[in-house]
Amino acid sequence: MRSHAIRVTETGGPDVLKWQVVEVAEPGPGEVLVTHEAVGLNYIDTYHRTGLNPVELPFTPGVEAAGTVKAVGPDVSDFQAGDRVAYCTTPPGSYAEQRVVAADRLVPLPVGVEFETRRQRFSRG
Repeated sequence: MRSHAIRVTETGGPDVLKWQVVEVAEPGPGEVLVTHEAVGLNYIDTYHRTGLNPVELPFTPGVEAAGTVKAVGPDVSDFQAGDRVAYCTTPPGSYAEQRVVAADRLVPLPVGVEFETRRQRFSRG
């Protein structure tokens, strides 16, 4: 199936991030297809993009996301379509509308926890 993702084909500044159509495979044994609702942005993503922490090119950045299970592959019993989940895992690939992820890397997103939860900073005193 076709979807969209940010792709990096060469290392460099933010200008190397390209929104492209990509093929997303059906989930295989032990895998889950997740439709992303929120994606984490982290310093490691910058290190991958610039080549400071090398990743095989081309690649889709991002190592964490939250979303909804769209489909499950064979041998997956802990999740089903419609479940809300989150993950933080390698290899990179979360800067995408959809992604296939190993089911053992997913955690259920509890009721009451929004897809987009922001860290708040508190001042002292």
